[in-house]
Amino acid sequence: MKSPYGTEQLLGMEYYLTKSAGTGGILRKTPEDFVVEEVYSDIKLTSGPHLICELEKTNWDLMRALKEISKTLGVSYQRISFAGTKDKRAVTKQLISIYGIKEEDLARVMIKDINLRALGYARTQLSLGDLKGNSFGINVSDCTGDDLEGALEECIAAAKTGLPNYYGIQRFGTIRPISHIVGIALLKGDFKDACMKYAGYPFDDEAEEVKAAREVFEKTGDAADALELMPVRMHYERSILHHLVEKPGDYKGAIGTIPPKLLSMFVSAVQSYIFNRVLSMRIRETDGDPFSPQIGDRLLFADGREDIVTAANINAANIHIKRGRCRTAIYMPGSEDFEPKSETERYTADLMAECGVTKEAYADVSKLVGSRFAGASRAMCLTADIAGAVNRDGDERSIRLEFRLPPGHYATTVCRELMKTDPGYMA
Repeated sequence: MKSPYGTEQLLGMEYYLTKSAGTGGILRKTPEDFVVEEVYSDIKLTSGPHLICELEKTNWDLMRALKEISKTLGVSYQRISFAGTKDKRAVTKQLISIYGIKEEDLARVMIKDINLRALGYARTQLSLGDLKGNSFGINVSDCTGDDLEGALEECIAAAKTGLPNYYGIQRFGTIRPISHIVGIALLKGDFKDACMKYAGYPFDDEAEEVKAAREVFEKTGDAADALELMPVRMHYERSILHHLVEKPGDYKGAIGTIPPKLLSMFVSAVQSYIFNRVLSMRIRETDGDPFSPQIGDRLLFADGREDIVTAANINAANIHIKRGRCRTAIYMPGSEDFEPKSETERYTADLMAECGVTKEAYADVSKLVGSRFAGASRAMCLTADIAGAVNRDGDERSIRLEFRLPPGHYATTVCRELMKTDPGYMA
């Protein structure tokens, strides 16, 4: 079933795998309707310079929350590490590590809707490999569908065998899904366009005062006029504009005022966008059976090992997939050599050419953002064991969902299959 929503099509999320009309509804009527808690294996707390903290926040973007915490503590933002980003409009609980502070320093952090609790010290900072998954408790409110029970049952059944493992809209920006657009500009070395897209390029759902400032910058390029209009809360946009007021024409320096972690996310969003486009092609071209192996496909095993499907092993690949040992995967190229091995990968190469992205571009931008952009494989499908119920707390138009996903998988990708609604109701 093809998605009718322009935003999803813009981000390559073109299809649903389930056939029901969906439940409709609102995903985050309140932040408390979307609760996320990180799942870890044991974190070794011994001694060392990194204070491991539990961060609980409500309705805070992670990057902005960390910036406020670093400012309150009087330390560099670069001293804070984490294992995964989390949704803004939600109640989230996760671990962060802060280098070079003591437990008693946390008493200075008194920020509304942010709680920090020290767990102990460690010799090393947190990194992506520490996170084992995320646990979700989600309420869908004000459902409009005619058959909520049927849609829920279909989604639960499909999630057991596999749903399209799209990168969710929040990967690109919930209100302004432009991360990949800024990333493409960075990869092309067009720093002016990157600045214009980030600080300009207004979207309809933004606050009017923010749109007015972006429109001025987009139409006139006048950083001073745009800065005067840009609200104080728009920290990163203001930092770009302020730099351009002080150093007109220095677009590389202006985009460099954004924290490297955020710049890195823009670039990796390009890989995410290409993945979504390729997955949608796969769904379109395989008549609803996108996850079965084809010759040349990559197989991704649970331990991270990879293999290539050949005529000699395709039957074995089917058996491994049915037993849950591996999944077909899409390769997202980075700075390494990339030689397409299948029709799917030839489409990937065509998309890279369409975007004007090369392996050399990934290598070059790594110098700016301080991150290496290696190629990586991602499973085409996600599976989840969903506990779901209609009529939550006596409300016959609501649905409760509880499930767990591995790192890098999106709960909103599960919810969109159930709801099939305008992405604006899922923000």
